[in-house]
Amino acid sequence: MKDPKARLEALRADIERRNPAQPEFHQAVREVLESLAPVFAARPDYADPAVALVERLTEPERQILFRVPWTDDRGRVQVNRGYRVEFNSALGPYKGGLRFHPSVDIGVVKFLGFEQVFKNALTGLGIGGGKGGSDFDPHGKSDAEVMRFCQSFMTELYRHIGEHTDVPAGDIGVGGREIGFLFGQYRRVTNRWEAGVLTGKGQGWGGSAIRPEATGYGSVLFAAEMLKVGGRSLDGLSAVVSGSGNVALYTIEKLQQLGANPLTCSDSQGYVVDEKGIDLALLRQIKEVERGRVSEYAQRRGPSARYVPGGRVWDVPADAAFPSATQNELEERDARTLIANGVKAVSEGANMPTTPEAVHLFQSAGVAFGPGKAANAGGVAVSALEMSQNAARATWSAERVEDELAGIMRSIHAVAYETAERYGAPGDYVTGANIAGFERVADAMLAQGVI
Repeated sequence: MKDPKARLEALRADIERRNPAQPEFHQAVREVLESLAPVFAARPDYADPAVALVERLTEPERQILFRVPWTDDRGRVQVNRGYRVEFNSALGPYKGGLRFHPSVDIGVVKFLGFEQVFKNALTGLGIGGGKGGSDFDPHGKSDAEVMRFCQSFMTELYRHIGEHTDVPAGDIGVGGREIGFLFGQYRRVTNRWEAGVLTGKGQGWGGSAIRPEATGYGSVLFAAEMLKVGGRSLDGLSAVVSGSGNVALYTIEKLQQLGANPLTCSDSQGYVVDEKGIDLALLRQIKEVERGRVSEYAQRRGPSARYVPGGRVWDVPADAAFPSATQNELEERDARTLIANGVKAVSEGANMPTTPEAVHLFQSAGVAFGPGKAANAGGVAVSALEMSQNAARATWSAERVEDELAGIMRSIHAVAYETAERYGAPGDYVTGANIAGFERVADAMLAQGVI
């Protein structure tokens, strides 16, 4: 067999050649491949060119691109693109969110789908990986416009999904409102009440308790597990949180429940720092009810809060950091600032929010770093629990779901930590998560033949 590192480098070059102009996908693939040399050395069957395991794993099983025409409130027809990448189903039906944001393109969706394969494998819940979305921007649109877009989007997507095939959920720009419109249209065009086809539904019609909270809660619980290894806890620590969407809101909530003091939130225009700690009730009113900007929080909170337009939330000194907005938001310069200010742990609530250079800096400085495919797996974990409830036509209590979530996050931390130790990289959660997820998917693929 060719030297493992040389083979992996050849694979990486070929993947980038065959997927041009997709930098986010290249970045996600590179991070995983960089972890696999010791695995290839230990398990030559994974690296055997005759079975092309990694070539198959990095190529989506199906990529769907479609037109989404809809009519705005002025009566004018608008046209967006819709995407669904069904990446890998070796462990179960494709599972992953839908993202509605102007930045969405096929490369972004492929990166998200590829990450989802390993994240879902780490949960141990029997779900494959997929992702989708559109370049549609729901911000500033009326409820009627969002409804018409969602109905048009689902009119095409419905033929590709199902509870045993592909189960979408929400992501950036797709919350409870959008999931409701999408589910309603699915019922309309299929004439079926198939609750398990979408997750993130309202609790009154097939949704699960704790689903809105799950990603943010999970990120904090993972951070708590990392700190526990070093004999610390979140109690009494300060934290910086980026974003002000669903993940950020519930990251702030769980931090407060565990005794930490979250100081910040942000949006695309700037950030707020509140010396007294974020007033979660006020932030929720502005973001979830009024759909406003974080600048309004500073105006209404009083002298303890200030708004920094266009600033970097990572400039605020804190003990822990939770990037919870979008990909590549925490760069090398930000990592240097956080390290200089004494950060002890970083837990990714968003998908790949930290650049590779920043990750390496954190690891070199001994900062506990929780990668998204492990730290933010709480959302998809509770989505899978929602699927279980739908299959049984049962409703679990919030206490039961939260207990299940906590157990899953402890398990993900343990397998990432133990796998890193097994492969000679103690404390390296990136390596541990990548290898643990890879092994679970690879073993299933080998067992099922060349498909």
